[in-house]
Amino acid sequence: MSISPDAKPKLPRGVRLLHNEAQGGWVLLAPERVFKADAIAVEIVKRCTGEATVNEIVDDLAKTFNAPRERIMTDVSAMIGGLVDKQLIEV
Repeated sequence: MSISPDAKPKLPRGVRLLHNEAQGGWVLLAPERVFKADAIAVEIVKRCTGEATVNEIVDDLAKTFNAPRERIMTDVSAMIGGLVDKQLIEV
């Protein structure tokens, strides 16, 4: 799925990002499903509030981690697209 740079991704109703020691770290908790989130996914999902656009999220990550914007845009778009397919993010 192609994600528009102007899309404002957010967690849908019923999906939460939680730190869970029993699961060994951060997880995306959805109805009857649990997905373990690595550190990169957590940084992206924390910014998916429905207020920031994909462009703004990428700009913030590029600044925070002093990384190439183009590479971050590719990674963020792919990850958000995958989460949309799994119904863990809405755009």
